[in-house]
Amino acid sequence: MGRNEDGSRLMHIGAVAERTELSFRTLRHYDEIGLVNPSERSEGGFRLYSEADVERILLIRRMKPLDFTLEQMRELLDITHEVAQPDAPDEARQKLREIEATAMERRTALEQKVAMADEFLARLRRLSAAEPRSGSEGSEG
Repeated sequence: MGRNEDGSRLMHIGAVAERTELSFRTLRHYDEIGLVNPSERSEGGFRLYSEADVERILLIRRMKPLDFTLEQMRELLDITHEVAQPDAPDEARQKLREIEATAMERRTALEQKVAMADEFLARLRRLSAAEPRSGSEGSEG
């Protein structure tokens, strides 16, 4: 592992993959499409990620279950950078609130799907726990 210009630690893709629970392929894809670029590259050309890069990747990973598109993820990353600035425009804050509302709607839908899945699993458990019926009911042995 290396160090950034400011002395902070840089991580190779393997460490980032382990921390974020994403594959090398996914991390490379994010780099190729410009969603999250590593802060630096080693002399050998290996990707080196900063802590800020990892935080961006984790934000993306958290958006995935809510079915945000790559473009929506890119937009959120840009907006979060904007609102972190002291002179953040009101439009950026408003857009952030809109994204939050969308995320809440999608989370609610996801909760409903989980509830249906739980009902389904409970039914399967009841069926598998039920005593098997004998095939000789009503007949004399």
